[in-house]
Amino acid sequence: MTTSIRLAKHLAKLIPCSRREADLYIMGGWVMVNGQVIEEPQFMVSQQKVELHPEANLNPVEPVTILFHQLASTDNDVTITQKLICAATRATDDCSGIRLLKQHFLQLTPCTPLERNAGGILVFTQDWRIARKLTKNSATIEQEYIVEVDGKLSPHGLKQLNHGIKFNGQSLPPIKVSWQNETRLRFALKGVIPGQIAHMCLTVGLTLLSMKRIRIGRIAMSKLQPGLWRYLKPLQRF
Repeated sequence: MTTSIRLAKHLAKLIPCSRREADLYIMGGWVMVNGQVIEEPQFMVSQQKVELHPEANLNPVEPVTILFHQLASTDNDVTITQKLICAATRATDDCSGIRLLKQHFLQLTPCTPLERNAGGILVFTQDWRIARKLTKNSATIEQEYIVEVDGKLSPHGLKQLNHGIKFNGQSLPPIKVSWQNETRLRFALKGVIPGQIAHMCLTVGLTLLSMKRIRIGRIAMSKLQPGLWRYLKPLQRF
């Protein structure tokens, strides 16, 4: 009868290396068991073929940031959305060059949540610097929305949308609003408040039908399809 042992212990003897180094190799996605990448040091092996990738290194796994295209929802619960982020929903055209690891789905912080009934780009990050920037500096980071509307725009309504509307008793700062086509407006604004865009539309005779966020700072959703995600490239900045 063959005795099973932890993969980390087996790898430490196979290379050889320290148990800690074996853990790092495995968690870094560099170890295969019968041709399949295994990232759990506690995985039990007996007579399986264990291999170390020829490019394996002991560099710590860098924190990642994930961009997800959220479908419009009346709920927009980020804990539910986060469960949709997995290997199967990664965009096939992700050109970040980042190797997918199970660790990338752990301890993700949701940033800049979408308001109710809105869809578009969402950010989940393991990088505390990005989390801090998107939360503490949210009032200074421009967001861009495409808004589907119905109704007839009041005279000088577009000028009023750009500057001249009050919300919650306060005058809103100047923003950039323009027509994308006959039924869609493009809003580019900082420090957006839930309900603000719908209120602005209503003020000038328009009813908001749908709203999609397509950009946060310098990061655009581009061609990312609904329900899919991609990594933020290492040199990209919000």
